[in-house]
Amino acid sequence: MTVQTRLPFELDQQAEAGTLTACGGVPLLIEAFRTSGAAAVLDEQVTIKRRKRGLLPSQLVEGLFSLWAAGGERGDDLAPLREDTALALLLGHGLPAPQTARDLLDAFDEAVPPLRQGEACQVPGEGERLQGLAKAGRRLIGFLQERVPQSTATIDLDATILESYKRAARSTYDGRTGYQPVIALWAEQDVVLADEFRDGNVPAGTGNRRLVERAVAMLPAGVERTRVRADSAAYEHDLLRWLDGKGIGYAISADMGRELAAAIRALPETAWQIEREDGDALRHWAEVPYVPSDGVAAKDRPAPPRYLALRISKRQGRLFADGGEVKHFAIVTNLPDPEGGSGLDLIHWQRGKAGTVEHAHHVLTNELAAEALPSQRFGANAAWFRLNVLLYNLLSAFKRVALPPALHAARPKRLRFLLLNAIGKVVRHARETVLRLVGEGRRRLADAARLALATGPPLIPAA
Repeated sequence: MTVQTRLPFELDQQAEAGTLTACGGVPLLIEAFRTSGAAAVLDEQVTIKRRKRGLLPSQLVEGLFSLWAAGGERGDDLAPLREDTALALLLGHGLPAPQTARDLLDAFDEAVPPLRQGEACQVPGEGERLQGLAKAGRRLIGFLQERVPQSTATIDLDATILESYKRAARSTYDGRTGYQPVIALWAEQDVVLADEFRDGNVPAGTGNRRLVERAVAMLPAGVERTRVRADSAAYEHDLLRWLDGKGIGYAISADMGRELAAAIRALPETAWQIEREDGDALRHWAEVPYVPSDGVAAKDRPAPPRYLALRISKRQGRLFADGGEVKHFAIVTNLPDPEGGSGLDLIHWQRGKAGTVEHAHHVLTNELAAEALPSQRFGANAAWFRLNVLLYNLLSAFKRVALPPALHAARPKRLRFLLLNAIGKVVRHARETVLRLVGEGRRRLADAARLALATGPPLIPAA
């Protein structure tokens, strides 16, 4: 029996290219960008020289958003997207050429002094245009809070490495070359409050108070309680004292210095409580009566922070890869035990950031275009990263405001399959533009999304 390998169709070069789009759901995302008011703020705050009939800054950004939302990564990918004249008709403007996008990004490479003088590895300051993007981001976050308010803000802090072989890239702590941006994520809303683009040789522990201050300042009205979670890069006395002074709760991984390690080893066996058995390992936790002498805390503080330790031990006769039998970890916190709970609940809560901010890094680098940095110019790459952050926040706002609850946690690749990369036909009739999406499910989803953007969040069906 012969297997037919050629499918029964032919390609027609004369198809209605001007009326068909493979990105029928993308205009809904751009509509959310405009409805939020972020597009208008961007045009007010980001001034770019343009020709008389050139695209506005927000329209140039919408072109990049359309590209990344559809699955494109690089500026050169705008060339085939520009052939989608139906998409341009739906957006109300043409899509930028690759060189136009490069010119936009280069405009963000402004000469500004470093954020903090005297640091061994300096972080360049932000020019007015880059700050303008942050202001557009503030409006988008405010829009989300207005439509779907949250009273608690858990801010998760984390840095990541964007590997790059560009000549301008610096060596990172693990031997690669690239950049090491850091973000502060609002976990309850899944939006990035603040980001800072950095060279690869800048330690993750640099300037975290600065970033947390910016993140807290970005919180909109309605937030009644703020808490911070981070790894040991944020274990800085300056940051901890600032959080204490602001009444902000925190749980941060502690550096395992000699003093803390000795205090943990000195705990009697009765101090340790079982967490769980994990295969051939046993996990215990304990509270450590420890006040560091390195300036992180002081004995005369009204409420010295607490140290909670985790001990992971192998069963008898088994060793870790480094030859040891026991591993210790610790967190520092100024929070009391939750009602009816214990310090173990705080340990679990602190480790919850792995499912929030680390997830955000994964989406930014693997499902959007944050790692496809376009330039040797630091400012252009910083703008590229911040624009990806802005799109990440736009997707979060779009999901929560315009889509049903079952899709609130959907990642970009699923949204592309369900809505963004929907086939559609654009019809002009009686001075109206009509989009006909293929698939009844997509049409219903798109109709509900437009209605929700215009009137408010979708109704949650009764259980």
